[in-house]
Amino acid sequence: MSTQGRVRRQTIPQIMAHKGADPLVCLTSYHAHTARLIDPYVDILLVGDSLGMVMYGMESTLPVTLDMMIAHGAAVVRGSERALVVVDMPFGSYEESPSVAFHNAARVIKETGCQAVKLEGGTRIAETIKYLVNRGIPVMGHIGLTPQNVNVMGGFKTQGKTREEWPELEADAHAVAEAGAFSIVLEGIVSELADRISGQVSVPTIGIGASENCDGQILVTEDMLGLSPSVPKFVKEFASLGAQIAGAAEAYASEVRARRFPAKENQYELANGKTVVSSSPKGKE
Repeated sequence: MSTQGRVRRQTIPQIMAHKGADPLVCLTSYHAHTARLIDPYVDILLVGDSLGMVMYGMESTLPVTLDMMIAHGAAVVRGSERALVVVDMPFGSYEESPSVAFHNAARVIKETGCQAVKLEGGTRIAETIKYLVNRGIPVMGHIGLTPQNVNVMGGFKTQGKTREEWPELEADAHAVAEAGAFSIVLEGIVSELADRISGQVSVPTIGIGASENCDGQILVTEDMLGLSPSVPKFVKEFASLGAQIAGAAEAYASEVRARRFPAKENQYELANGKTVVSSSPKGKE
């Protein structure tokens, strides 16, 4: 089969080459339709376990299952062709041991066709990252505000607000990078610390609620599009699609109730152009 003219996906080396260069553009995606729309403009599509909250109305990411991640990950891969696709490993799928993590991560790679997985955690998960990378599974790290650890953290709290917290977070970043992660998401970290970490590690950092000096940025697509009822401080809404969708639904409902939709141009006719005459109800000649 000829591959001439075929779009090639971003590769791990290409993503890593963004360190200290042009910023990486990253967005979340949970289904094929959105992936197809945003794929031409991004370097990485993250199938985040945030889908539990965004798509399913869950209060946290903790109830998300491996099967859910695989189903959504496969859809995003089918809907995209250019961006590197990374799938989150959900809570409970990798913490038990490196071997369990490998079994589940290998399943994600094989069943979705994605190029990498993402694991939350720093020093505590470094051994697992190294285990996966040594066995051919690229890993994106994630430190700082780690939503899967929300119960331990006591909520979604900004990290590094006091300098006493900095050494632990810096150690997390170094551990993840040295374990072989090809990039690290820095979430909910004060900008001064995010700058320090970005300058210290050799792999690209991707900020979300961090600093403009990270090697890339990521947002939840629905937040960025104005589809979420409330968004954190670090989000900028680049559109107001929520209001537009509500307005379109209101207009549709109005036309249906007034029998203005469907109009003639929205209906099908016989091939000979003759209209169909409905027979009268039984008993009403």
